[in-house]
Parts: sequence; structure tokens; C-alpha cells
Amino acid sequence: MNKIAVAGKGGSGKTTVAGVLARLFADGGHDVLAVDADNNPNLGISLGIGAERTYALVGTREELLPLGPAIASPMEDLVDRFSTEAGDNVRIIQVSKYDNFAPG
Repeated sequence: MNKIAVAGKGGSGKTTVAGVLARLFADGGHDVLAVDADNNPNLGISLGIGAERTYALVGTREELLPLGPAIASPMEDLVDRFSTEAGDNVRIIQVSKYDNFAPG
């Protein structure tokens, strides 16, 4: 399994680059899990699932925090529970929930 992180300063196009990379790898036949860890997570919009579905994604961290710092669930279970389909071979999972949705 390969992992790619896209990082940079605000406004540098990280979300766009991550979305394009996810689609390119998926088009190449790879199964892709796109993880949105931005504090204004809009990767779902970039992947084409729309603003409503992006906003409806449950923040994995917020959902699990009441259970304590140790997470006993295997990663596959977390992906099954918290991710959603975002097209052929792409799933998206959001790390944090946001209160003030601001696409763009």
C-alpha cells in the first residue's frame, strides 16, 4: 500500500492536488482512500460528492473522542464506518468535523 500526503501553506491548492491525485490513481485501477485532515475539509467537493454529502461526513476524531484516546478498532472498521464512496475506486474519510462550513 502506497501513501501520499499533500501539504503546503493555505491557499496553495492542496485540496485540488489531492483530488486530482486520487482520481488519477483510481483511473489507473488502484483503490484509493482519500483522507481529509484539513481544518476546512473540502476534499469531498473536489472529488465530486457535493457540498451536502461532504458536510454530512462524520468527523472520525469527534465521533471517537468520547471513547478515549486508545482506539481499539482496526483501521478497516473505521474506514467501513466513517468513509463514503466518492466514485469509481475512491472512498473518502474525514478526520475532523467542522462547524462553519465554508466551501472554496
